[in-house]
Amino acid sequence: MGGILGCHRSLPKDPMDFCQNKRKFSAACNFSHILVNQERLNINTATEEELMTLPGVNRTVARNIVEYRECIDGFKKVEDLALVSGVGATKLEVIKLEICVSNRTGSSQHSPSSLRKDHDHPVSTGININTATPSQLMSIRGITEKTAKNIIVYRNVHGPFKSVDDLVKVDHMNSSLLDRIRFQVFVDRSRTQSTNTNGGLTNASKSHSSPTSVSLQSEDLDLPPGGPPQIVSARPVVEPFSGLRDGKAVVRVATWNLQCCSNEKANNPGVKEVVCMTLLENDIKLLAVQDLADGESLEKFCAELNQGTLPSVQKWGGPRGTWKCIVSDKPTGQIHKRAAFSGFLWNSASGIELKDAVILESPRSSGNGRPALPQPYLARFKIGLSELTVMNFHLGLTQPGEQNGNIHADDSRSLHVTDAVRDTIRGENLLLALGDFGLPPDSRELDPLRMEKLSALVPPTQFTNISTHNLQGSRCVDNMWATHTLKNIYTGHCWVVREGLTNPWIPDNWSWGGVASDHCPVVAEFHLDSAAKEPPENRSSMAVVERGEITTRHER
Repeated sequence: MGGILGCHRSLPKDPMDFCQNKRKFSAACNFSHILVNQERLNINTATEEELMTLPGVNRTVARNIVEYRECIDGFKKVEDLALVSGVGATKLEVIKLEICVSNRTGSSQHSPSSLRKDHDHPVSTGININTATPSQLMSIRGITEKTAKNIIVYRNVHGPFKSVDDLVKVDHMNSSLLDRIRFQVFVDRSRTQSTNTNGGLTNASKSHSSPTSVSLQSEDLDLPPGGPPQIVSARPVVEPFSGLRDGKAVVRVATWNLQCCSNEKANNPGVKEVVCMTLLENDIKLLAVQDLADGESLEKFCAELNQGTLPSVQKWGGPRGTWKCIVSDKPTGQIHKRAAFSGFLWNSASGIELKDAVILESPRSSGNGRPALPQPYLARFKIGLSELTVMNFHLGLTQPGEQNGNIHADDSRSLHVTDAVRDTIRGENLLLALGDFGLPPDSRELDPLRMEKLSALVPPTQFTNISTHNLQGSRCVDNMWATHTLKNIYTGHCWVVREGLTNPWIPDNWSWGGVASDHCPVVAEFHLDSAAKEPPENRSSMAVVERGEITTRHER
């Protein structure tokens, strides 16, 4: 992550190089099954994530391509892509050297200017069915989890496949399915069966020793296909926090937009390490999360924190605690026609107990009879002798995959304080409204919060977004708004975490070492161990710090 992020300095920026004539792909996905004639992307089978590896193709354009492709039952020629909204002739001219269309029998059609073949150096493309892991086999369009397991069983019993046609001998495989996947697979019997292979493709990874680095081996972890068999992950040196501020117990609450966090993303070991270690290193006890694409994704982080399968989590010097989570049963927002959920993650071993959680639905209609989105997700937690009410907002509807720091939002991010929200704010003394507001706190759109006498803890001059192209960020979009009573027990310590947010297993367009999210976590500290009768004596002003500074303060 550039100069300030320790884990990115000592790691290769691009640890995978398929071969001299092949494109470089993201570390978190195996795109080999869509490679046709060495280096072109088959736009008839590519997923949204795979299409986003093309220059200038963001999430919206990729989704338009997939939807248009389904409407016309597949592209007949490369030039058809120009008809897709967001592409056009100009963008097609830029990407046509990198794409092709192919039918299920394997014949392909390229742009006339991109017909380049290397007959002297043929390269096998796709998944090597003699070495592929179950997850790699399941990345093939048409292969289910059951069929993938049957392929592995057959291979273990009968030995390596002699040809692709031998797949018809596998249970639940037939000639029709074989024809559909034939161009996505190949057979190479020169390699021994190993879970360390990348679908039969070689890759080169660099390893740099570091006193804070840990090694992830693919035989120890269920690493997603497409990455190196071994990576080195470095975390900053952070001493476990004592839990005391000025001799009084404190609790740290945070908010984090995890940006389209699906089950697949949560299973990525790089994302999982960044999220879990950020919680542990900053001693965060309660985390509000926005933009969950799947309701079960938070459970992946809970399981890792409780079981500790990643080396960095296993080696953490402080207690890991006992983590629980809850996710809204309905979407709290919508991004490009995709439902977005909100949730909470908390350490129950710290004396935190969930009392109840509910979506504060708006009576306003979106025009189709359904309540208008987004809607806050409210939860009440008992912490020690106090009860904290947390209102989780997701107003800033960010376009996933944007790397330039620009936030794209629509009118739905404007804050409409309903009677339910207003009554909740007025009825709760210890209330924290937090989340992704999509706007800096001094925006007029957020005046309703000020009218309810809430105060923002993060100033508009402090940026909360991040990318590998813009390490310092450009917008203040994530925040915490506290009631007057809660401000009385606020320690004055609030910070935006910017270090340790990358990992070599997280994709960054065609390279590696991306950020877990375009949003940074925002952490605030409160005296919630007992019912506070007066504010702390030595309350400091707002402090925005990097983790290195936090370490120094912990040691004090």
